Amino acid sequence: MIPPSASLVKYDNPVLVSRNTEKKSPRARPLKASQPPNSSANGGSTSPVPPAPRTGKLPPMSSDLNKNQTEEILNAILPPREWTENGQLWIQQVSSTPATRLDVVNLQEQLDMRLQQRQARETGICPVRRELYSQCFDELIRQVTINCAERGLLLLRVRDEIRMTIAAYQTLYESSVAFGMRKALQAEQGKSDMEKKIQELEDDKKDLERQVNELKAKCEAIEKREAERRAIEEKKHAEEIQFLKRTNQQLKTQLEGIIAPTKK
Repeated sequence: MIPPSASLVKYDNPVLVSRNTEKKSPRARPLKASQPPNSSANGGSTSPVPPAPRTGKLPPMSSDLNKNQTEEILNAILPPREWTENGQLWIQQVSSTPATRLDVVNLQEQLDMRLQQRQARETGICPVRRELYSQCFDELIRQVTINCAERGLLLLRVRDEIRMTIAAYQTLYESSVAFGMRKALQAEQGKSDMEKKIQELEDDKKDLERQVNELKAKCEAIEKREAERRAIEEKKHAEEIQFLKRTNQQLKTQLEGIIAPTKK
């Protein structure tokens, strides 16, 4: 495991915990700690990422806290970081040195510089910006805890509540994304079914239009045939009327010819 990236939280010098790889009896002491001569106190390029918070309870509060109790509280709030390098185990605890006004100014400058170096977005959701501000908040909790442990523990509750709220929002976002994907897939499937139904309806429409055109053609043929038949019937009827009129005129003339000599 290589040392993780730097952190805005101020740590003490790393402590080397050497392991004896030779065979030992079960009663042999396994660990031996020593401090390296050249180590950064504020977490340089070899500063590890803090492990998960401890599940143990914080030490009880008293009206007069000594240095050891303060260190215990700090270790409970910000657990020591561990990593291995070249087969050696290193441990680094959070610093218990009180912060000055200059430390706060330097913290602000470091925050701004790292935001710029890591190209964090100024607005919107940005994991880089969130990580750096979380480290800055942890450093402020460390500084406050050294001066007033109760205030530091209260800030710890605020930090945990914020993280829990963000985790809840993240879970809700992931659920909403999954829900949106399911709805999109359902909509895509529904779209395919709807397109198929539209195609079927269009085919039915074309078939009905073809039937309508056929029926219209039949109607026009029937109307034309009936019109021709009616014209023929009217012509025949007119010819019969003319024939009857001529016949009537002839009979009238003949009748007048018969009646006229009788009168004389």
